[in-house]
Amino acid sequence: MRTAGNVLWFVLGGFVSWLTWGALGVLWCLTIIGIPIGRLCFNFAKMSAAPFGKDIQFDDSGFSLLLNVVWLVLGGFVVVLEELTLGAIFCLTIVGIPFGLQHFKHAKLALLPFGATIYRV
Repeated sequence: MRTAGNVLWFVLGGFVSWLTWGALGVLWCLTIIGIPIGRLCFNFAKMSAAPFGKDIQFDDSGFSLLLNVVWLVLGGFVVVLEELTLGAIFCLTIVGIPFGLQHFKHAKLALLPFGATIYRV
């Protein structure tokens, strides 16, 4: 069931999220300082390609809060808006609600990427 959900997810719009995280990772990797952030974006791109069966745990440390604020200013806000918009569009239909909820989960991840850990459920 996870595989079917992940295939449908990718075909029906998950590739947009995957493409956004991948492009952001490439842009961050253009600078030496941004390579760790780019690698983080690539991990999130992998998660956004197949989100069913995965969950996110968030850490509440002060250092990650500071990095998350810098992240929002330097490009994360656009990803948050994209994920919220896609989530709202998918939630307009009953069939799209599971996909919309996945987009909302990704919006939270885009809002607070530092201190987030992806794990399988």
